[in-house]
Amino acid sequence: MRNKALRILVALALAAVLSAGAARAAEKADALPRFVSLRADAVNLRTGPGDRYPVEWVYRRKGLPVEIVAQHEQWREVRDWQGTTGWVHQRLVTTARNVIIKGHQRVLRAEPDAGSPPVAKLDVGVIAHLLECRAAWCRVEADKIKGWLTRGEIWGVTADEVVR
Repeated sequence: MRNKALRILVALALAAVLSAGAARAAEKADALPRFVSLRADAVNLRTGPGDRYPVEWVYRRKGLPVEIVAQHEQWREVRDWQGTTGWVHQRLVTTARNVIIKGHQRVLRAEPDAGSPPVAKLDVGVIAHLLECRAAWCRVEADKIKGWLTRGEIWGVTADEVVR
């Protein structure tokens, strides 16, 4: 009887730990603000959270990174790299992490070091897939070329975010 009671207590404790872990993961997935990417080639940016609100803008770049700044039911208020904000339906964004090159043409480096050899040059507005970030550097892939840029050269990741 004692072993059975102990097994039940251990099972309950394990279930509580797993449930807490799932809750933390869900909270992180819903944390605001957070970065996502556009899922389609044409995404309507609306003035409010619903189909009844007018379309203010149409994005025509699948994979464009946007930042979710608010949520209302199945609608997400997003901000793009130029500061434009509006509402999109949740099914039109994906958790895929992309970044966009900002400022001016950037040198993609072989290693996370300013003295590392260049592997490519990326123009402003190029979208790259975010692979990881270490301290001030992020590893990206653009047109099947992988390399490192500083966080200041891209938009789509926070200054202190850990990406693996």
